[in-house]
Amino acid sequence: MDLRFLSIASALLLGATLTISLADKTSQCKVKWMFGISCEDVTRQLVSQIKAWQIGESCLYAGEKCSYELVSTAPYLIKATHTSPATKQVNDLQFLLEQSIVCKMTGEAVSEFSKDPADNSTNYCSLQNLLDGSDLISAEGYNQFSNKWICPEFDTANCTLL
Repeated sequence: MDLRFLSIASALLLGATLTISLADKTSQCKVKWMFGISCEDVTRQLVSQIKAWQIGESCLYAGEKCSYELVSTAPYLIKATHTSPATKQVNDLQFLLEQSIVCKMTGEAVSEFSKDPADNSTNYCSLQNLLDGSDLISAEGYNQFSNKWICPEFDTANCTLL
């Protein structure tokens, strides 16, 4: 048997196995946004909102719109976590920005412990609540893209309840 064929087949099998095992351990959501403002402005507003909602006292009447923690920032990359005050479930959040004619941002939320693919919309709402709170949804050129396959409950989530 051809050695190259065996190598390629082994790599494909390993990749499929890793993908399946990761999918079994967590639920996740991926959303893309576009803005007609600079990525620097998007970063500033998003980081400011994460910091505003990281104070524990902000959770008294805010539901899920609190308990964010800024993990790190780098040019065009923001990492944060959101801990649900109700369930104590942790979502790891990552925002990757790309400046072109418009600012493109990809957000990803991964639940650290949940295996439920739908995840009660918390992955999506952990991302979307930050966009709402920072008022980036009102930014010039704002557009959002996702679907229920890469972000379960994207099309049915009601983040005003979370």
